[in-house]
Amino acid sequence: MSPIEITFGIILILFSLSIVLVVLFQEGHQQNMGTITGGGNDTFLTKNKSRSIDSFLERWTKFIAIGFFLAVIIINAVMFFKLFGA
Repeated sequence: MSPIEITFGIILILFSLSIVLVVLFQEGHQQNMGTITGGGNDTFLTKNKSRSIDSFLERWTKFIAIGFFLAVIIINAVMFFKLFGA
């Protein structure tokens, strides 16, 4: 294995671990199913959803996923051209 392959592998591992952790820290969207039966929860976090930790994690999930897919495409392109010497 060359140093560039090891570096690319480490980058992909870091991206994959970070996206797994961010997704695991998010709360499920089925937690408010009791509100249908009249158990309405009007808390600070439900009123200010755009500022909550959950929305922060959702936003970072998108950024990390886009970064992961771009890294995979770039790494595959670099390895392809390295393999065929073009």
